[in-house]
Amino acid sequence: MINLAPKIAGDAGRPVIRQLDESAINRIAAGEVVERPSSAVKELVENALDAGASRISVEIAGGGKTLIRVRDDGCGMTPTDLPLAMTRHATSKIDGSDLLNIRSFGFRGEALPSLGAVGRLRILSRAEGHEAAEITCDGGRLSPVRPAALTRGTQVELHDLFYATPARLKFLRSDRAETQGITDVIRRLALAGPNVGFTLRDVTTPGEDRILFRADAETGDFLDAMPGRLAAILGRDFPANAVRIDLDRDGLHLVGYAALPTYSRGSSVAQHFAVNGRPVLDRTLFGALRAAYFDLLSRDRHPAAVLNLICDPERVDVNVHPAKAEVRFREPEIVRSLIIGGLRNALASASQATSTTLSQATLTALQPGTARIYQMDRPSQPSLSRAMAFQAPGFAEAHSTRFEPAPADDTHHPLGSARAQLHENYIIAQTDTGMVIVDQHAAHERLVYERLKRQQAEHGITRQALLIPEIVSLSASETALILEAAHDLEPLGLMIEPFGQNAIAIRETPAILGPINAEAMIRDILDELADQGASLTVKARIDAVLSRMACHGSVRSGRQMRPEEMNALLREMEATPNSGQCNHGRPTYVELKLSDIERLFGRT
Repeated sequence: MINLAPKIAGDAGRPVIRQLDESAINRIAAGEVVERPSSAVKELVENALDAGASRISVEIAGGGKTLIRVRDDGCGMTPTDLPLAMTRHATSKIDGSDLLNIRSFGFRGEALPSLGAVGRLRILSRAEGHEAAEITCDGGRLSPVRPAALTRGTQVELHDLFYATPARLKFLRSDRAETQGITDVIRRLALAGPNVGFTLRDVTTPGEDRILFRADAETGDFLDAMPGRLAAILGRDFPANAVRIDLDRDGLHLVGYAALPTYSRGSSVAQHFAVNGRPVLDRTLFGALRAAYFDLLSRDRHPAAVLNLICDPERVDVNVHPAKAEVRFREPEIVRSLIIGGLRNALASASQATSTTLSQATLTALQPGTARIYQMDRPSQPSLSRAMAFQAPGFAEAHSTRFEPAPADDTHHPLGSARAQLHENYIIAQTDTGMVIVDQHAAHERLVYERLKRQQAEHGITRQALLIPEIVSLSASETALILEAAHDLEPLGLMIEPFGQNAIAIRETPAILGPINAEAMIRDILDELADQGASLTVKARIDAVLSRMACHGSVRSGRQMRPEEMNALLREMEATPNSGQCNHGRPTYVELKLSDIERLFGRT
């Protein structure tokens, strides 16, 4: 057995309490603030943002282990400020009187002295009206302030990160992995601040600088500047397939862009949240985002969104995590309600929209590939015979599944006017600007599902009383957690109440679920409450039943539809929220613009 007891002992083996020296304190603090090179970059870039920089340049070598250099055009520091900046808990951002009214990225005054304690730090800075100056800190040893040459702003150089604490180097990853971590940090900061220009370069090989990331500053307010920044970082498809979010409720303001359900991702990499411009990784926010897209995506797909929550700083505590990556809201339920309700309404308003990438994929599939478009060879006799047959009377009637003309003025509808049904499953509709291909079963499945959900909301969820209440034994903390959520579970048909000290009694369950393992469901709910702060388990099971009912009650593939039925389906899709995707997250239709179709045939 490994003995972890302290080696220093006093009388009779009693541990001695002693004051650590300043060097040890700084190295310990550095371990909390600077976990790896990406942490150092984050702290330095945030300092530049707090200084009001409009352009920030970051250069790294060796994955940030050898060199990190951050330049900005911010307000700079005076020669007098530099020694203070290297003192722990010295900051210009707060006065210490109110730690709940923080309006800057940094506020603890720990980053620079921590970096100087574990690496070789050099700071050059010039404030307006003052001469430029520099200061260095080598493994905690501070140099005097010296004159320097710099036009404006600040330049911070960090060489040999963790050279003073070599044991920490063993826990770093490869240069490539650390570089990727730094890139991710810059990307998140750039998405939160579209009005600031960012550049990241790898200068590991002298004379062969590589630009790893670049995003030029965008103009306008946050929402107007975001499309350009989103296109630069997440690709041009993202803003073209996202809904603009601008919501105010209860003193909270949510702005940003949320992607259409049909523009989903295979992981959560395209989910970015900021609170008052600070990028955060907060489970309350990400859980609310997942809930907003609930029943619009299949379980293996993830929504994409870039959102900024703006609120009074006193309503959020940013001082709950060493890296300030997590926050704590004073009213988490109000925040959650704003995100879920606001995003659902915004997505419903774009209910007929479907991802443009689907159209692009369809057009790509229709490309002739390697076939020669302009063929000068003489066709074979069988080819000539087939060509003549195409022109023979009655050929079209024999081979078209259904074709019935509709009045031309019906094409002004968003989904156009039905013109044909192919393979007893696909409706072809003509619009003013092109054509739409609709999967009749998938579309009707969503329509029936939404109708069932409306009926459920209007008439409530029928409960079934258990003849003998099911008693579930839990720990004290689990009992408190589930009883706290009992009020939210009641409208879903699950009635629970306390039973003794560490147990609950399940009195009623949703009738639509039939016989269920109530204890297993309670365990699942507890897992979600612990992980996300809220549970969708019961609603998910109810909606799954409604989805199955909708699937069995919808128009089946293989059924021929009359023109009036097809047009009625199109009109109902236009009036129904979320009709752009079926219950499983798949698209219900694809739209092709006439200009794209003509391009396929070389008519442009």
